[in-house]
Amino acid sequence: MSEPVVLGIESTCDETAAAIVRGRELLSNVVASSMEEHARYGGVIPEIASRAHAEAFVPCVSKALAEANMDLADVDAIAVSTGPGLAGCLAVGVSGAKALAWAANKPIYGINHVIGHIAVTQLQFGPFPPDTLALIVSGGHTSLLHVQDVARHVDVVGTTLDDAAGECFDKVARLLGFPYPGGPHIDRHAQNGDPHAIRVPQGLTQGQAGARHPYDFSFSGVKTAVARWIETQQAAGRDVPVDDVCASLADSVATVLARKAMRGCEQYGSKTLIVGGGFSANSQLRAKLLEYGERCGVEVRIPRIKLCTDNGAMVAMLGVNLVEAGVAPSAPDFAIDSAMPMDKISM
Repeated sequence: MSEPVVLGIESTCDETAAAIVRGRELLSNVVASSMEEHARYGGVIPEIASRAHAEAFVPCVSKALAEANMDLADVDAIAVSTGPGLAGCLAVGVSGAKALAWAANKPIYGINHVIGHIAVTQLQFGPFPPDTLALIVSGGHTSLLHVQDVARHVDVVGTTLDDAAGECFDKVARLLGFPYPGGPHIDRHAQNGDPHAIRVPQGLTQGQAGARHPYDFSFSGVKTAVARWIETQQAAGRDVPVDDVCASLADSVATVLARKAMRGCEQYGSKTLIVGGGFSANSQLRAKLLEYGERCGVEVRIPRIKLCTDNGAMVAMLGVNLVEAGVAPSAPDFAIDSAMPMDKISM
């Protein structure tokens, strides 16, 4: 069988994206973001995001096909993110993808957006070694997953019990007066600060809670501790050393993620850690994971920034994996699942 050609469509949050992948080759990757429309509100407004998806859907898909020098007839299958994500946003992408699949008589796969973040690394690093572990870090998810077969079997090793790493950064950014999204601003300021200036707690790493949740994450207390520290400074009339706050926060979060990921690799005998999700664009986290990986003899695969944030390539790449594995397409009437569990790969 020749390498499958898959059109991937993404609309889980504030990016409308479409891409074409043939085998392990990315032929086109088009992303339209509605981020600027949400900035004035300090976060994503689902209704605005849904409308933006409806406006961008046809132009994105058309451009992805044109850049790949193809039309819909040349595609073997369509893959679309069906969860987890914002229900209204998912509905736009899924209904559009179903219409295309029906019109062109193509099989359709409703895929798990988070597993797409794992699959996309194949475009840069090639196939997965056995017993691969994956660390997913995004605005809404912090998860450690054991990948036995990216098309058929992924197990949850650990997950966030409250705030995800990205949420923690956004909330602290708001306290510091940074515009939305706050992550890139914290990253930039952290590069000029002292990571040991402030003692930032490391959730679920100590005592009984740490023993009970060796691979789970908790960043709510981190956000609260930083908020209290800032309030104390302000109440005493002292200036808040913004660079040091950002560096200390980034170092604490990156250290927890790296330590738990490496402990998971040891537990599962894994020599490879895949990292995915928008938060993996954070430079402190990238550096910390590579440092810990080298120390523990684990190859850390962090994709280039364009493949970290939400995109159609990750959806298409997982679609290719499903086609190659002979997994049956989704039923034409499959539903969106805004809380799709991490161990469910496709509908």
